Amino acid sequence: MSEARLRVRPASYSLVGPAVLVDLDGHELRIAEGQSVALCRCGRSATKPFCDSSHKRVGFASSACLLDTEEGKAATKPQDPALS
Repeated sequence: MSEARLRVRPASYSLVGPAVLVDLDGHELRIAEGQSVALCRCGRSATKPFCDSSHKRVGFASSACLLDTEEGKAATKPQDPALS
């Protein structure tokens, strides 16, 4: 069995299974090996935690880099001022 992968995309996260998503009430959604789901990054999705492409409507885009290449440390600045 392979491990879950969470890929950072400019407007969403892509979770590739096998994985289990657990909500606040403890409900589980199992993601089969090789299956993927897109998770919202912009905060505007009507189907949270899943992406519904609302980022296109609101113009959300963010860096897909995990590291600040100049500093060599984790990048933490949101690109959307509404999220600051």
